[in-house]
Amino acid sequence: MKINKYVEDLKQKSDADLAQELVAAKKELFNLRFQNATNQLDNTARIKEVRRNIARIQTVITEKAKAQ
Repeated sequence: MKINKYVEDLKQKSDADLAQELVAAKKELFNLRFQNATNQLDNTARIKEVRRNIARIQTVITEKAKAQ
């Protein structure tokens, strides 16, 4: 249910908002990888979650592009 709500929220956003959220997610992933490499990351499952969120954002962007 939580994931479905997140995807529905993504579908409501504009293309510019989606692009901005994609950039933010990629920055977060970079920071998580950096923390993991320096053994400062406590929750390593967050990396997987952020990667999937990036894929979800890209999927919604692609769906919107094909719909136009």
